[in-house]
Amino acid sequence: MMKSKLLLALLACTLLVACDRVDPNSPLGKRQTLFKDMLKTSEDLGGMLRGRLVFNAERFSQGAAHLDDISRQPWQHFPQVRESGDDSQARDEVWQRQERFQQLARELEAATGALHVAAQAKPLQAQALAEPVAKVEAACKACHEEFRIY
Repeated sequence: MMKSKLLLALLACTLLVACDRVDPNSPLGKRQTLFKDMLKTSEDLGGMLRGRLVFNAERFSQGAAHLDDISRQPWQHFPQVRESGDDSQARDEVWQRQERFQQLARELEAATGALHVAAQAKPLQAQALAEPVAKVEAACKACHEEFRIY
């Protein structure tokens, strides 16, 4: 009897956890995946410049190229109007102030593009990358401050 109650409780917990999952093929799921990848990549780049990770010029250059590529992708997964059931961390202003949202997206793309160009210099010097990385971080922060729920 005790085993069946424990099994039932475990099954109930599993179902509750599964209900909290986002469909990876939904617009929300796609943008969350891209934003998580952007965060991980930018954290690694910043970590190399701040001494948390060993600076590796090849990895940095590859990471900057990857960040530039993925920074152009999430915006297509924001539908024109907020979809019902969209439990994202985006404020309603994303859909109400599309022009400003798109402006900040273009600013991020410009910043990641400049970082990508800077990361192609040979030999790659960490101190030359501090300003382009700071601009990428500032572009992320500006959009988050206006459009993300914390």
